[in-house]
Amino acid sequence: MSDLFNEPNDATPLTPEERDGLIPSHVALRGELNELEQQNILAASVWAFGRKRDPFSEAFALGLHKRMFDQVWRWAGQFRTSDKNIGVDHRTAQVRLRQALDDARYWVDHNTYSHDEIAVRFHHALVFIHPFPNGNGRWSRLMADLLIASLGGKRFSWGGAQTLRSADETRRAYIAALRAADNHDFAPLIAFARS
Repeated sequence: MSDLFNEPNDATPLTPEERDGLIPSHVALRGELNELEQQNILAASVWAFGRKRDPFSEAFALGLHKRMFDQVWRWAGQFRTSDKNIGVDHRTAQVRLRQALDDARYWVDHNTYSHDEIAVRFHHALVFIHPFPNGNGRWSRLMADLLIASLGGKRFSWGGAQTLRSADETRRAYIAALRAADNHDFAPLIAFARS
C-alpha cells in the first residue's frame, strides 16, 4: 500500500489546499488515484483528437487540462496559486504560457525547426512553466502530440516503445532528457519522444 499523496521522485507535490480539491471521496491509495486520472486523460485525449483544435490557444490549453482532470480535481484547468519545486513563479505562469503559445506558433509559421523539434520544444516550454498544480507533464505531452498531429506528423511514444524499460527507468530517462533541454540540448528529448 502506498500513501495517497506520497509523490514519486521528481513529481510536483500538492499543497494541503490542492489536496482538498480531490473530487472522488473513495480514493485511498495512490494506485486508485492514478487509475482515475488515467481514465480521465484517455477520455480527454479522445475528445481532443476528435475535433478541430487550435493548440496555440490559451483557452484550448486550459480547457484541455480541465478535460484531462475534471473528474478528479476541482482545480483542473486553473492556474496554480502556489510555487512548486519546478516551474516559474506562479504569478507569471499565465503570461509565460501565452509567450510559449506565441513562440510555438511563430516556429510553425516560419519553419524555424523541424516539426518534431517544434513539438518537443513546445512540450519543454510548457512543462518548464508548470502552469497547473499537477498533471503538467501529461498535459504538455498531450499538447505536443496535438501539435505534431496538426502538422501532419505521427504522435510521439514518449518512451513507450522501449518495452524493456521499467516505468522508473522510463521516468529517469524522461527527466534526464528534460534536464538536457533545460541546458538547450533538445536532441535527447527529441530522441526520447520518439523512443
